[in-house]
Amino acid sequence: MELTKKDLAEMAEAYRKDTAQHIAEQAVKNNGVHASSERESVVVTKNNFVFSVDVDSEAVANQEQSGRCWMFSCLNFLRFHMERKLKLAKGSFELSQNYNFFYDKLEKSNFFMENIIKYAGEDLDDRRIDFLLTTPQQDGGDWDPMVALVEKYGVVPREAMPDTNVTLNTAEFNAVLNRLLRQDALELRDMVRSGKSGEELDATRRSMLSAIYRMLCVSFGQPPQKVDFEYRDKDNQYHADFGLTPLEFYRKYLGDVKLGEIRGVMNLPVEGMEFNKLYTIDMTGEVEGSNRHLRYLNVPMDVFKQAAIDQLKAGEPVWFGCDVTQDSDFQKGILSLDLYDVQNMYGIDLHMDKGQSFSSHQSAPTHAMMLAGVDLDADGKPIRWKVENSWGAEAHGKPVGHQGYFIMDDSWFDAYMFEIAVRPEYLPEEYRKTLDAEPAVLPYWNTFNPEP
Repeated sequence: MELTKKDLAEMAEAYRKDTAQHIAEQAVKNNGVHASSERESVVVTKNNFVFSVDVDSEAVANQEQSGRCWMFSCLNFLRFHMERKLKLAKGSFELSQNYNFFYDKLEKSNFFMENIIKYAGEDLDDRRIDFLLTTPQQDGGDWDPMVALVEKYGVVPREAMPDTNVTLNTAEFNAVLNRLLRQDALELRDMVRSGKSGEELDATRRSMLSAIYRMLCVSFGQPPQKVDFEYRDKDNQYHADFGLTPLEFYRKYLGDVKLGEIRGVMNLPVEGMEFNKLYTIDMTGEVEGSNRHLRYLNVPMDVFKQAAIDQLKAGEPVWFGCDVTQDSDFQKGILSLDLYDVQNMYGIDLHMDKGQSFSSHQSAPTHAMMLAGVDLDADGKPIRWKVENSWGAEAHGKPVGHQGYFIMDDSWFDAYMFEIAVRPEYLPEEYRKTLDAEPAVLPYWNTFNPEP
């Protein structure tokens, strides 16, 4: 259909008569979309920062200009247990995000090469090869890959391997690493297609990975082989532990957390995706040789929500993945479905449900954080949720939320929460039985893919 002059004239005349929108026009042009449409009642009266179940109020971390939210949130979860067990003073301790990030980059590079070799027979314009070469690696991830990294490499205190300028702003490094990986991919493809032996491929691949290890050392620093851990607890008592490997440190201080038992659970109400069924995603999130693989159990919202509430009631925070780009104000620290009245401001109707928003790429998991509490009504139903973010307590000279914590109202939870990591005992028995089933494989282009 062609837009005609008559069409345009009718549109202009209809807008001329709609005088209420002219007021909105001035507000939006002068202040922007969100500032003009933010509902004061939502900001002021519906988001009291008090929670009937409040698990964690420790100091927040800051991922800066990097895509490590999934990693920060998991390490915050582990830090919570250490803080509680060792009675650490607020803000006195963090686990090194840089340490696990180092090995994440190396493992992603290795996984990329594995798939390049596996599918070397496909043409360069094949959709699978195009997917691999478009983004050989990036910062994103998920719960299961992080568990695999921790179980393989352990963890260390932040001071043993602090962040660098590169890890706080990863764009330049990622560009160089991806350039090298694409070059390596072409060489590996040529070797496979010319009939080189497995031994020759392995030798070349190890040499390539050694170069990447060198790049990581130059940019991230050298990962420690052993660490010393000294601290004072809240009672000012001094403690020291010397010469621990990262795995020894993890097993000694966090082994009782039983991180490996916690499983990824999602709520994805879309056509073709069954509830009480296990899913994985092709070519995504694997640490070669690990027993921990990317898995999601799809459950209805009532099961999803109750599992989160039960884990919080048991005194443990909940890692989660959501779409933080929707209906959020990061300075005020509010996630609310009714935060912005753009429909009345523009005179439009927006009515897609969660499944439709996901299927049409309007909404997808974009950020990981941690549930630190929930406010329940007299009937035990959630009103709002306490969220620990990893954007620091201040940005650009302005506060971020409530000292880095956010308030999520329950309607936002329903619409934009996609994944939680919970202990199986908080799931009904019929769902627990499915956790060890053979997963259905979603294609790598699925919107749920955490590493596009």
